[in-house]
Parts: sequence; structure tokens; C-alpha cells
Amino acid sequence: MSDSLPGWLTGVLGTAPGDVAMYQRALTHGSQGAVNYERLEFLGDRVLGLTLAEWLYERFPDEPEGKLSRRFNSLVTGQVCAEVAREIGVASHLRLGKQARDDGASDSDNVLGDVMEALIGAHFLAHGFAEARALVRRLWDSRIDAQAAAPKHPKSALQEWAAANNRRAPDYELIDRSGPGHAPRFRVKAVIAKLADAEGEGSSKQEAETAAAAALLERLQK
Repeated sequence: MSDSLPGWLTGVLGTAPGDVAMYQRALTHGSQGAVNYERLEFLGDRVLGLTLAEWLYERFPDEPEGKLSRRFNSLVTGQVCAEVAREIGVASHLRLGKQARDDGASDSDNVLGDVMEALIGAHFLAHGFAEARALVRRLWDSRIDAQAAAPKHPKSALQEWAAANNRRAPDYELIDRSGPGHAPRFRVKAVIAKLADAEGEGSSKQEAETAAAAALLERLQK
């Protein structure tokens, strides 16, 4: 265990970690061994979801379910979890096997997003829901407040644009899949027939489709 890990955890968590071994497990990739972050990620994903759902319900008391769902979906993506992980310095404390390290897993949205959820899961087990909830609220605080209006998912917005302009619904075509299994990259093309197309990339097919839809919508609205 790195000598710097307890100090880093205390700074991130706002309290002494207690069972450092559990947090170390949350930072351990499957390439390092069978005892890794996957089970903690499963738990942390649920803690994150409940915390954000409760928070949005309180924060936007007049919004209907549809708008709350759009806000929620934009806050729990793997990309957002990875951004939070980068902000708190997770990458320098990851435990990776040589191949995963050589493949760039320390900068993978998939890996960093999963580890962020695993750390939330570890904190829940070590200190209970109230502390885990407080951690999520602190780390996601600026993102909640940045949402002046409920964001519309780019794919939904693009489909609405097509309907409003008497165009066929957009199609999505997988152009390329590359990268190792733990850090795949997808490239997708969004097309509105006989009008325009645009490409987007992501660490999942869904993420790439979203990026392509956003790029095409931006092109159409210029």
C-alpha cells in the first residue's frame, strides 16, 4: 500500500478512511487480481443513484418526472463519474496490471468511472449512507448547480429537430471499434438521410451515439 494513500483518502473523503484496505480494493483493477473493484462498483452505483435522485427531488420541487429523469441521466454517466475521478486525483492511486497500465487504463473513462463508483461503495460500507451521501453531494455539487434547465438528451433533441423539420428520424451507424477490452473506443455516425451527418466517439456505443447526435444537431442549428 502506498504511504500516500491514507492521506489522499482523508483529503478526498473529508474524514479518516478507517478501513484503508477496502478503499484500496476500490482502486484495484481486475488486471491486478481477483480481489478488485467490481463488487464495490455495483454497490456504489446504487448509492450514487439514490443520492442524486433524492437530491434532484429536493432541489427542483416543481419539476415533473421527465425533467428530473433527464437531469439524473446526465449526472450518472460513466463520463461524469470519470471527470469527478480525475478532479480528485484517482489515476495516481490506481492499482493496475502491466498490460492494463500499458494500454492506458489509468486515463480510461470506463475504468475511472467504475473506480469512482467503487470508492462511493467503499465509503458507504465504511461509514454508512449519510457519509456516502455527503461525499456525493460535495463532489457533484457544481454539476447540480450548473444545470439551469433540465438538459435534453442529444438523441432526443435530434429526433425532435428531424420531426419538426419534416425529416426522417436519424440513423446511427457504427464506424469503428478499437482499443483493449477494458478501455474500448467506439466511433459512430449519425445521419439524417439526404441532409447531413456527423461522427462522434465514446467509451461505449451509446456514448458515441450521443456524441454524434450532439455534433449533428450543432451542425444543423448553425
